[in-house]
Amino acid sequence: MHTRTTGDLRSMPTTPATTTPSIHGQHAGHSTAMFKNRFWLTLALAVPVVYFSPMVGHILGYMAPDFPGSAWIPPVLGTVIFLYGGQPFLKGGLQELKDRTPGMMLLIGMAITVAFAASWVTSLGIGGFDLDFWWELALLVAIMLLGHWIEMRALGSAQGALDALAALLPDEAERITDGGTETVPVSELNAGDLVLVRSGARMPADGTVAQGQAEFDESMITGESKTVPRGPGDPVVAGTVATDSSVRVRVTAVGDDTALAGIQRLVAEAQESSSRAQALADRAAAFLFYFAAGAGVLTFIAWTLMGSVPEAVTRTVTVLVIACPHALGLAIPLVIAISTEQAARAGVLIKNRMALERMRTIDVVLFDKTGTLTTGEPELMDVAVADGGNPDALLALAAAVESDSEHPVARAIVRAARSRNLAVPAAADFTSLTGRGVQATLDGRTLHVGGPALLRELGAVEPAEVAASTRAWMDRGAAVLHVLDGGRVLGAVSLEDSVRPESRQAVAALQSRGVKVAMVTGDAHQVAQAVAADLGIDEVFAEVLPADKDKKVAELQGRGLKVAMVGDGVNDSPALARAEVGIAIGAGTDVAMESAGVVLAGNDPRAVLSMVDLSRASYRKMWQNLVWATGYNILSVPLAAGVLAFAGVVLSPAAGAVLMSASTIVVALNAQLLRRLKLNPSGVR
Repeated sequence: MHTRTTGDLRSMPTTPATTTPSIHGQHAGHSTAMFKNRFWLTLALAVPVVYFSPMVGHILGYMAPDFPGSAWIPPVLGTVIFLYGGQPFLKGGLQELKDRTPGMMLLIGMAITVAFAASWVTSLGIGGFDLDFWWELALLVAIMLLGHWIEMRALGSAQGALDALAALLPDEAERITDGGTETVPVSELNAGDLVLVRSGARMPADGTVAQGQAEFDESMITGESKTVPRGPGDPVVAGTVATDSSVRVRVTAVGDDTALAGIQRLVAEAQESSSRAQALADRAAAFLFYFAAGAGVLTFIAWTLMGSVPEAVTRTVTVLVIACPHALGLAIPLVIAISTEQAARAGVLIKNRMALERMRTIDVVLFDKTGTLTTGEPELMDVAVADGGNPDALLALAAAVESDSEHPVARAIVRAARSRNLAVPAAADFTSLTGRGVQATLDGRTLHVGGPALLRELGAVEPAEVAASTRAWMDRGAAVLHVLDGGRVLGAVSLEDSVRPESRQAVAALQSRGVKVAMVTGDAHQVAQAVAADLGIDEVFAEVLPADKDKKVAELQGRGLKVAMVGDGVNDSPALARAEVGIAIGAGTDVAMESAGVVLAGNDPRAVLSMVDLSRASYRKMWQNLVWATGYNILSVPLAAGVLAFAGVVLSPAAGAVLMSASTIVVALNAQLLRRLKLNPSGVR
């Protein structure tokens, strides 16, 4: 009854499992809690360092208390800040140096190391240098830790998707032995074992039904809401649920050979492939590193040739310290944080910073059909009756027979009858005929509701006027159920997965923004084409096996298109991870949401448009902040190097540090302007 054929998930690749990649790039090996803890301690230590700094006191016009040992507060606490707070940047900088991929970590590491060395030289009175950067070192480390903490909170974890997949498997299984059954850990199952799967229990491994029949909920694997009948000889997949009765299953695959493990590998591989792009701030940091290093070398050479080695050291240290602006460390994280907040108000959860940056470049949005563009629930579409009967009366009879069934199709029939305010009589002796339909008695009559298999079993023949309607329904891919009184067909009803009204607006609005819309589904071509025609979709991939959705994303990418994938099922998770931007429907599975970079809080596909608009606006704001941050450096570094010294214009270390802090304030205020962007929760302008 109500059957849709699905592909055998065991056809998925069974290559060795990959090591879960980090999607944090420069944050590899670090956690949000680590940056948070280091920030708060560094901030606490930075307060006395800044307060007791003679340079800060001179700038702000106050005199810090002078007592024995007070002069050593900045050096001692500054050293703790350098070694503890600066450790992630020092380690990250060394790794970037080894990898020959200079970025933010190396830029920060260089700045704090130079500031640390120069400040100790000054504190120890060596050479008569006035390079007291303790306060600047403390603030630089604190602000950079704050920026990375803010950024890390916006990042999703690749491991989360794999953990969610693993959670679909039960911990134990009931293995059938000669003496009965024994409960064993799933890890002890072997191919060939016979297991008992009770009603409501999950399959512990892939297998084949050996005895019994049951309706299986495979939605966590296929994304399809309809339960699927499985009987002797039919394949069943680990993680799926026997909903209505117990079955005995012969295990065919365990562990890494199961379909679920195959999906895990696809997710890991796809996440690895999507983590290689370098973030915008990293590219800016790489440029500034080369710029600062080159400027520092030229500065030292120039001033040395002019015969002033002390001035050459002072100028060079100043250049290298102010080359790492606080603004650059906050430019992107602040925009991400505000964008995340704005998105949440519009029902969009941004989990991955790269998803925010990439969405503006998307060429095509690939929607999964069931549960995304459609409701994922069957809906009554039409009624056909024999011999000039009454459609409402036929629907009332069907609802009476189906009233005691929990099947989604039964609920749709009953719901339709109630919506028409029909008087549904009370039937008795309800019986579910697995894979064929249901039956019940009403006023002494035996009534049946079921599909083609039930017609064949009862030897019933469709009247011509009913057959004409059912053929048209089947051509659309609708589910057809007949209502029978004994062996006589009274009529039939059609049910289809209903299209969300919001889907039409979402498709039209995306196309108006220059974004193509495609759809992928495991449904038959005629079903897919009917939905695509209804929505005006540009391209359709139909009859796609669950394992191949990932390949369809790769196919689009192979054409040079940048893809955003929108889905809700476990089978969507590899495609969500493979796409430039993975967007999960919030009402979908945990695995889909973990695999995606963006999660829509509701079922409305129009929320994708909010993501497009926000991405474009936030990217503009990122560029404005980066232009300011790097522009400040491009102007201040030459002044610190002394290119206008001949005109009496030289940027002192103190002035450079103050201007650097001022640039941070400008960037922070500019990021706040993003709050003025008004996002319609529906995503429609």
